[in-house]
Amino acid sequence: MIIYKSLAPIKAITFDLDDTLYPNHQYIIAAEKALMQHITHRFPAFAQMGRATWRAMRKQAISQDPRLASDMIVLRRKVLALLFTELGVTADQCQQEVELAYDVFYRARSDFDVLPEYLSCLSQLSQRLPLVAITNGNVDLARIGIEPYFAKSYHASVTQPAKPHPCMFQLAAEYLALQPQQILHVGDNLEKDVWGALRAGYQAAWFADDREMHLQREPATLLPHVQLSSLNDLLTLTAQA
Repeated sequence: MIIYKSLAPIKAITFDLDDTLYPNHQYIIAAEKALMQHITHRFPAFAQMGRATWRAMRKQAISQDPRLASDMIVLRRKVLALLFTELGVTADQCQQEVELAYDVFYRARSDFDVLPEYLSCLSQLSQRLPLVAITNGNVDLARIGIEPYFAKSYHASVTQPAKPHPCMFQLAAEYLALQPQQILHVGDNLEKDVWGALRAGYQAAWFADDREMHLQREPATLLPHVQLSSLNDLLTLTAQA
């Protein structure tokens, strides 16, 4: 653990999820593969369209409504609707196909287990102070086994812009009935998490599960309050909480 700035007493902790509590990229890749296989099985013509069409439709959906860039659930459903329409699916059948396809993706996207030592740490922390999840993603907290440890969770959406926007940080502080400086945010991304937290008045801890942590290799020029060497460092930081 490296402390860069003095820490005020910590009354609550907010957590990023993707790449902080698990390496997200590999699970997204697996979920995308399952989704593509599902669509190709039901609509063989999709094999001739492929990922390039998917990416073009995603870009089209965001250009039509930029807010969708913050809402992975609504965005994916919108792209699926565009895709199925292009494949000739009738309007009456389209919504059913969207829901079937999205369920395939969402089940695969959350089909993993968080490391037991992380679960143990979250369990101990949750007995000391309130924990809140703040994520730009859409993982199913219950399915991956972490929901019991969080008093509240916030997901980026069309009404709750993605980090580093202060919206979800502000909502969490209001829910906790605490001043932002009493809250420590833990996340892997120096822009979305650390800078976002600092801008919202939070204290910030940097921790990445998906890569080796070398501050000089990161595309940012700011410092968190603390760099964690393991998630269990939080137990030390909150020992007097």
